[in-house]
Amino acid sequence: MAVNKIYPDAVSALADVLRDDMTIMSGGFGLCGIPNTLIEAIRAKGVKGLTIISNNAGIDDAGLGLLLQTRQVRKMISSYVGENATFAKQFLAGELEIEFNPQGTLAERIRAGGAGIPAFFTATGAGTQIAEGKPTQVFDGREYVMERGLRADLSIIHAWKADPEGNLVYRKTARNFNPMMATASDMTVAQVEHLVEPGAIDPDHIITIGIFVKRIVPLTTIDKRIEQRTVRKRT
Repeated sequence: MAVNKIYPDAVSALADVLRDDMTIMSGGFGLCGIPNTLIEAIRAKGVKGLTIISNNAGIDDAGLGLLLQTRQVRKMISSYVGENATFAKQFLAGELEIEFNPQGTLAERIRAGGAGIPAFFTATGAGTQIAEGKPTQVFDGREYVMERGLRADLSIIHAWKADPEGNLVYRKTARNFNPMMATASDMTVAQVEHLVEPGAIDPDHIITIGIFVKRIVPLTTIDKRIEQRTVRKRT
């Protein structure tokens, strides 16, 4: 018996999933490959006290910045948050908790969580504030820091193409963080640009297999914002 993973919109896909104080992974990098439609549905639901695991915090009026505006986020586990003035204001006022990670460490913590690896050692951050309070160990004469794998209650991700089984293909930079986050939570919901028939995706092109994806939201409109537009000076 086939399982229907396709939902008509983001609100219905998340209606029975969202709750206060849950941990959510949100894919993408900057504003590229972010699940903006699913983020908007979280904002509309109004759940509070969220812990968000994401490379960055969006900008003030887009991406995860929308959830900061409504003060739905209690804690961010991130690598870079420098583009969001709302984030900075709440953090400096003691209203928002942040757990900073070197970018590669964050990526590996998520990958480890998806692979069932509870912890690993890395040289990144050894001897710095990053290592404070964490176990360390020396391997081959070099100090390493133990980092814990990360898992979430929900992963929201963006894909370029999907079939009804939830097999996903990502496009170029929009692949950032989405594939690993798809594996590292109890529930993965994917918004997709193109929904194709079963068998239409070459198996060799599938990046995330459907077993990880519980729900699919086909996008009817796509808003691809540019975070920082840079152009060459005229001669």
